[in-house]
This record gives sequence, C-alpha cells and structure tokens, in this order.
Amino acid sequence: MNPIRTPLLKLADVGLRAAGRTLVEGLDLVICPGERWAVLGPNGAGKSTLLRVMAGARSPDAGEVRVDDVSIERYSEVDLARVRALVTDRWIDPFSSSVLDTVLTARYVFGDEDAAGAHVARQLLTALDCAHLMERDVRRLSRGERQRVAIATALAQATPTVLLDEPTAHQDPRHQAWVIAQLLTLEDRALVATLHDINAAARFATHVLLLSGRGTHHAGPADEVLQDDTLSELFQTRIGSVIADGERFFRVRTPA
Repeated sequence: MNPIRTPLLKLADVGLRAAGRTLVEGLDLVICPGERWAVLGPNGAGKSTLLRVMAGARSPDAGEVRVDDVSIERYSEVDLARVRALVTDRWIDPFSSSVLDTVLTARYVFGDEDAAGAHVARQLLTALDCAHLMERDVRRLSRGERQRVAIATALAQATPTVLLDEPTAHQDPRHQAWVIAQLLTLEDRALVATLHDINAAARFATHVLLLSGRGTHHAGPADEVLQDDTLSELFQTRIGSVIADGERFFRVRTPA
C-alpha cells in the first residue's frame, strides 16, 4: 500500500493569459513530495509564466495556487522563501560577489550565513561541479556555470518545493547529466522543471505536464504522457522513440 502523501502545491482551475491569448485554462494540479514534474510545450506556451505563478511571483489570471493548503497570496516574501525556491534562467548580478557568497544569500532566512551556512554552500557547489569556482567573481562565469550556481543557491534554501526554469540550459552534455543526477537525489522534495529537451524530461520526471499554449493541457505519470503521438501533436512535428540499453530515447524525425 502506498503511503498517503500530503500535497505541497495545488493549482485549482488556474488560467493564464498573455498578449490577448489564452495560454492555460482550467488547470488543476496536485504536486506531492517525491514527485518530479517536467513541464513541456512549444515556445510561448506559458511554461515559464506558469512556473512564476507557482512561485507566487505572478498572480494567475484565474484560479488559485495553494501551498500547504494555504493560498499563496497569504504568504509573505520571507514565508515563501521557506517553502519554495525558484531558479530562473536570468540572473541579476549588480555587483561583485564570490560564488560562495552568492550561494550564502540563500541561507539568510536561517540566520547561519557563517560557518554552518558555508558548509551547506560548499557541499552543494561541490555536488554541482562548482567547487573550483567558489572564489570566482559570479559576474565572470559562463552561462552554464552561472546556471549551476543558481541551482546550488536554490537548493541551499532547503525548501520542500523547488521550481526550476530550464535547469539544463547552457550545459554541455556532461553537465546536463550531472545536473539531472543531482536533482534525482532530492527524493524528499517536490520538483517542477520547465524543459525543452524531451530526453532530459524522460530521465528526470516522474510526472509530466504538457502545455499547448492554446489553453489545453495534459498531465500525468511520465510513462503515460510521454508518448510519440501525443508529443508529435503537441509540437506539430513527427517525434518517434526507440529503446536502447533499457532506456527510451526520443528523436525528431525529418518532416515529410
């Protein structure tokens, strides 16, 4: 018998609109500890916007987001920092700061930015192959390095829910695998990641949410949602899959 898991994040009848278009309509979603959700869809489908709504950084145009069964609108910024972390693919680094000090900003809410916080930050930077960058100026990093530092910063918040916008963006193949492997170790947290790479989603996700950008959506266990026909219709291109070494791989077929 599977244990009953208390949802960390609920979306009830959520709707999103932008530039006169309906991106999402009537979305109901329940996200529990241990679940890893990949959000897939065409460019402009509202993936990043939905992630910001889940984080409380933007209000939905309809419906409600609840965290621990409390409306997200009732949370203060400090309270939100304790329950969810958000990784975007855009960083603002207005002044010089070492990589280590940048990650330490996530520990402010715990009041342990000294030795205890530094221990946590160093562990996470090492886990994400950034140990050699600790004293580097954060403004002098490559985009791939900066993204991994952003992920380390989010994980340093030690929140039960982590929201990631394109966590494998700007990464070389080695570091794409490295990032996904690290995220797979977070078995007690709820993870939601927007992705463009279907194969990365297949390796990462227990559950998948597909957004069409036209209001419709499809959500469920990854092995049920990641089907050739479903993906081909979503992206309006032929997508096929093969099994190799016990894993399923997707490829875009040449249009007829």
